[in-house]
Amino acid sequence: MSRYRWTILALGTAAQASYSAVFLGLPVLAPELRAEYDLSLTEVGLVLAAVNLGSVVTLLPWGLLTDRIGERAVLVAGLAGASAFLAGAAFARSFALLVSALVLAGGAGASVNAASGRAVMGWFSAEQRGFALGIRQTAVPLGGTAAALVLPPVAAAGGVRAGLLVLAGGCLAAALAGAAGLREAPLVEEGSRVAVRPLRDPRIWRLSFGSALLLGAQTSILGFAVLFLHGERGLSTGEAAAVLALMQVLGAGLRIASGYWSDRVGARMGPLLRLCFALSATLAACAALTDSSLYLLVPSLVVAGALSLSWNALSFTAAAELAGRARSGAALGFQQTALAVSAALTPLVFASFVEASSWAAAFACAALLPLAGAGVLRRLAV
Repeated sequence: MSRYRWTILALGTAAQASYSAVFLGLPVLAPELRAEYDLSLTEVGLVLAAVNLGSVVTLLPWGLLTDRIGERAVLVAGLAGASAFLAGAAFARSFALLVSALVLAGGAGASVNAASGRAVMGWFSAEQRGFALGIRQTAVPLGGTAAALVLPPVAAAGGVRAGLLVLAGGCLAAALAGAAGLREAPLVEEGSRVAVRPLRDPRIWRLSFGSALLLGAQTSILGFAVLFLHGERGLSTGEAAAVLALMQVLGAGLRIASGYWSDRVGARMGPLLRLCFALSATLAACAALTDSSLYLLVPSLVVAGALSLSWNALSFTAAAELAGRARSGAALGFQQTALAVSAALTPLVFASFVEASSWAAAFACAALLPLAGAGVLRRLAV
């Protein structure tokens, strides 16, 4: 493979980061959104779920379209559309219009998942793919980190509108970069695996369902850490966002490390299962320390948040490899649809559970999800 593969990796990572900053930036804006639109906690959960609700409908079609027409056109069209809808959300005059615009932005921007992942897969060999896709998957926490650092001062100066316009600008910039730099990798014959249709492959279904359970745990902590630390433990929005940013930075490092680890051992599932158990243990610790000193609580939240981000690259790589490159867009689209369903439902369920019980009980329930995910995934050999 040529050195150009590193350009593809950089462009794919930047594209994913711009979209990730949207759904990970909304939790940072949650206190301002709640105040501006006078929202209940459950309504805040709906706002946080809106982007993922939109992507549920479009992820698989985007993946199928990527296999048919290529990564560049799909990525550029989707991110440009997301930018336009986010700009519309910035000027929404009601809660209903805000949620509607965010749903449309999520549906458009979801193109980046299969398009950027397929592009990176096509330019890297199997021996480097875990590491490369691990780097590409750092785009999610890096986008979240950028949002956590940039959005609080932007929102303090210009309100929710300014924050949403910044997110729109990021998507537009990534669309322009993709239009200028992306090109297709040569299609290499991969044998019989290419003939397997991802939607008929029970392994893809199992991988997707197990990954969705893991994402439920991830969304529970990342989506509500700022609200919890600000509303329940008295941190300022900026301080709580800094904790979230630290989770994202450490999570990015763990994604690269887990990808490299899986390349070294020549398997994706073994490392993934170990990360499931570690995440469950740290979330249980968070539940136990909910009312304890911040000196104990904050480090436990940071570790749990970082571990909640660590597994995604392994799951993503496994889905692409099970399908083969020619059908990887469909496989990634299907897997990401399962994740989007989880990400859309979790904020609603978690917020309602907190209101009906307590933060400690909600975190304790979240700790069970990685164990359930491990039970589903343990029969896979990838």
